[in-house]
Amino acid sequence: MKTYKKILLVLSLGLTLNSCLDLDPQDQLADGNLWGSVDDFKYFTTNFYGWTRDFKSVISDGPHSDWRSDIMTSSSKNAYSNGSNSIPTSNGDYTGNYAHIRRCNLLLQKAAAYSGTGDISRYAAEAKFFRAYCYFDLVQLFGNVIITKEPLDITSPELRMSRNDRGEVIDFVIQDLKEAAEVLPDVIVTDDEGRISKWGAYAFLSRVALYEGTWQQNRNNEERAKHLLKIAADAAKKVIDSKKFELFKPAALGDMAYKYLFILENTQSNPANLTKSANKEYIFSRRHDETIAPIGTNITHGCVANVQYINRKFVNMYLCNNGLPVDHPKSAEIFKGYDGLTSEFTNRDNRMKNCLLPHGTKYWDNDKPHVNWTEEEDGLVCNVFQGSGYQNKKWGTERSVKDEFEGYDFPIIRYAEVLLNYAEAMYESGTTGQELDNALNISLNLVRLRVNPDMPKLTTAFVTANSLSMQEEIRRERTIELYNEGFRIDDLKRWNMAIVEMPKPILGVKWKGTDFETGWPKAIDMARDAEGCLILESGRRWSSKNDLYPLPVDQRQLNPNLGQNPGWE
Repeated sequence: MKTYKKILLVLSLGLTLNSCLDLDPQDQLADGNLWGSVDDFKYFTTNFYGWTRDFKSVISDGPHSDWRSDIMTSSSKNAYSNGSNSIPTSNGDYTGNYAHIRRCNLLLQKAAAYSGTGDISRYAAEAKFFRAYCYFDLVQLFGNVIITKEPLDITSPELRMSRNDRGEVIDFVIQDLKEAAEVLPDVIVTDDEGRISKWGAYAFLSRVALYEGTWQQNRNNEERAKHLLKIAADAAKKVIDSKKFELFKPAALGDMAYKYLFILENTQSNPANLTKSANKEYIFSRRHDETIAPIGTNITHGCVANVQYINRKFVNMYLCNNGLPVDHPKSAEIFKGYDGLTSEFTNRDNRMKNCLLPHGTKYWDNDKPHVNWTEEEDGLVCNVFQGSGYQNKKWGTERSVKDEFEGYDFPIIRYAEVLLNYAEAMYESGTTGQELDNALNISLNLVRLRVNPDMPKLTTAFVTANSLSMQEEIRRERTIELYNEGFRIDDLKRWNMAIVEMPKPILGVKWKGTDFETGWPKAIDMARDAEGCLILESGRRWSSKNDLYPLPVDQRQLNPNLGQNPGWE
């Protein structure tokens, strides 16, 4: 069986090996028979691919989900989003990551002692990648954490030690990623599709270094930030210069290419009948297949139309097609305002119509799928007034398929993110003028113009001429492009802007004095702000302590030397 099909089966069914390791009996872990061949190491590392982010943890509620950010809410308030979460008794993200790290350390220990024939270096490199992946997740959530380099047992001193500083942990992550990248293959052959490549490691390194570099920069540690931002830019540039990846923008899909990127399957899932082989944008993805490894969560009905209540603040972030914000003086005649049900969609960044459903427009899903893949065939009409009044359509299939059996992949790392990482790292490290413009032209502007070929590029001259903030525009591009993929809350934290943005109320459409007031009379009972916009959630709060999760009670009882994160004592 091809390895990529094995990976799909692992993700769908799990491995017996995993349940054995959950018990961690010493005799099983030390069993030399398990580590006698290259295939044993390959089989063991295949299990690691079930640890990554996926639809269930990102599109549903999870630590990195946009549900926990400022750009969406739902019919029930999210405690992590509104700042009311408390210290938990236990935390599966904490214990789960350490369980995974233990397995990585076990493989590396066995690899060091391996005397068999055949090259196992690739699988040791995969273990280092996944160890780095887990440690980075721990740092994002908890800050300082304990570094372990060996598989622990009940007598290990690490079980009673204090936490390592986050800087030490990030340096360890960077070392693992660099060492992994040197060994991992340049190209993933067909039989190994779904496995991590050297470019995936460099791409992830750009994410890690950018995250920590800006975290430190926005907390007044300039020297540390400068070092990390250079690592981020260099790693991203390696991926760019490899020329292995490109943005998905087939001419046949025109300005709707962005939407169809996220629902590609190996059966017809778009008007051009393109399959996953046309996607050169996903550098590392969680792979799914309708038959072997379906998504396993109700992704279409969990995302499309009235389920995700999109914040008006986010919708207003979409630029006008002149490259300027909706409230910019030069957008006065281009932006059509809020009076009509769909007027604010006119003359906007085309990613807006790729991600959101204008009220009253036709769409397709797995209840009413495309048959002939033409715009003329019957579909559904987005005509229900509910939630914020803004309707999402990103991640919704348009073909006939059972709920939870969609087969599109989840992008753990895609090329657009790497391009945005590069642009931000270059800007934040102090690059200016023509050098910055050159950097933007090989990165951010490619993303910006993918479905907006006529939009002005972001340049220093454009920013100056229109009294814009380059930093704000770079951050805007990131928020728009990576919407609903699990980046927003982490970005706000590293920018030290969560404390500013998260307490703001979550708003819906402008209701008073618009066609929504006429068409949605029941909303008269909803709270509104001074501009007549619906208030979905108010009374939100956030302090600097919320930038990190509290350590759970059970871990502090097991190890009193762990301490607690600031503000949670």
